[in-house]
Amino acid sequence: MGTIKLKVKDLRNINFPSDSAKSIALKIMHKHLRFAPKEAQLAELETVLNDTEAYLDHEYWSPLAKNIIGKDTLKPTYEVHILKKEGQYNIYGRRHIDDSAVKQMETAMRLPVALAGALMPDAHYGYGLPIGGVLAADNAVIPYGVGLDIGCRMALTICEQPADFVDRKAYEIRRALHKVTHFGTEGTLAFDVDHEIIEDPRFFETEFLKKLQHKAWFQLGSSGTGNHFVELGRVTLPEGNNLGLPAGSYSGILSHSGSRGMGAAIAGYYTKRAIELRSLPNEVKALSWLNMTEEMGQEYWLSMNLAGDYAKANHDVIHANLVRVMGLTPLLKIENHHNFAWKEMHDGREMIVHRKGATPAGQGIAGIIPGNMAGNCYIVTGKGHAGSLASASHGAGRKMSRKEAMATVSKSTMLAKLEEHGITLIGGSRQEAPEAYKNIEDVIGCQQELINIEGTFFPKVVRMHGS
Repeated sequence: MGTIKLKVKDLRNINFPSDSAKSIALKIMHKHLRFAPKEAQLAELETVLNDTEAYLDHEYWSPLAKNIIGKDTLKPTYEVHILKKEGQYNIYGRRHIDDSAVKQMETAMRLPVALAGALMPDAHYGYGLPIGGVLAADNAVIPYGVGLDIGCRMALTICEQPADFVDRKAYEIRRALHKVTHFGTEGTLAFDVDHEIIEDPRFFETEFLKKLQHKAWFQLGSSGTGNHFVELGRVTLPEGNNLGLPAGSYSGILSHSGSRGMGAAIAGYYTKRAIELRSLPNEVKALSWLNMTEEMGQEYWLSMNLAGDYAKANHDVIHANLVRVMGLTPLLKIENHHNFAWKEMHDGREMIVHRKGATPAGQGIAGIIPGNMAGNCYIVTGKGHAGSLASASHGAGRKMSRKEAMATVSKSTMLAKLEEHGITLIGGSRQEAPEAYKNIEDVIGCQQELINIEGTFFPKVVRMHGS
């Protein structure tokens, strides 16, 4: 029989005196009664609440009873932790990864809740976890390990129209991208942004999410700044691909964006709460975690999943509007999250797997790994490789920081390279110049154990933040 986990919402009809009491109750249930039916768990909790003094010296109910009566001297809501000496993890493509990212991953693996990890070949130094880092935790979620842009993802729509459609309709595509895509805080959304996500009942589960609903509605269907993009280009599928489509060349829409201001607000709020609950050394304080048995942990988990679904909705709106305006016929949509956490089984146990700038690559799971705006993006399926925690890279990864790219690459050099490849850029910045990224062929070559290549996408018209 599997474990039965009570959630905070299951306790709402029981007269708990405080949030800390709920948190303690959930921890006790997870440790001692997780195999009991939910009805039996709730019944035992009610017994403790109705006759609390009788449980002050109980084997496992004592902390809850003391908390309720006010005799709790253990202060269970603030925990002091010591880092492990080291943690084991696998690295793919070490020669392409800067030492600073490796050191950052080594530090993260010393967290007391860390169980396993992996570093992808696109890895580079980030905030908290390195970009390209995978970290599996024991019954805990790390808001900053997920990152600010929760649920950031790639989405590719493969269309029935042949690849030369993109060349023949280049002018119309540029007009369509100006009309129905929106980046950052530019202008006003002047297109259909209707989507059921805005009425999702999870927005009303917490007071914090209620405050974010209007921002989410206002930014729906838009993309972020930086390396976020919307592109139209050529899809090439070989014989024997596992996507269910005949070999050939197709038109395609590829987008990269996330949960916008909503995700950043959730990340900031719950990272602060996690830091308040844990006492950690300064070098890992940002990676403070929330236990999944804590009310705050369950709130974050709900909020993170809503933000992930909202990120998907943004892509849904972008693709639907471009399909409509350009008269395209969709055949297949492939999507994959990064900057997210999943409950998964590895090595015979449940783990919370954080992938920051890394993507799921379970057996047969389809995804997209882009390179740069002047090169191939790879359509892949995962092999479910155990050593990488069934993960793969989310792109080529940065070779230069944004500051370095601005100081090194001239605008004329960037535009000349794009022209050489027959690519039109709308907006964009030298920060995202092709030279700022690692060679995608090298990064893909380091992942032969992790992925199968099913096809490629080559951009022809690229829209990014900027005029």
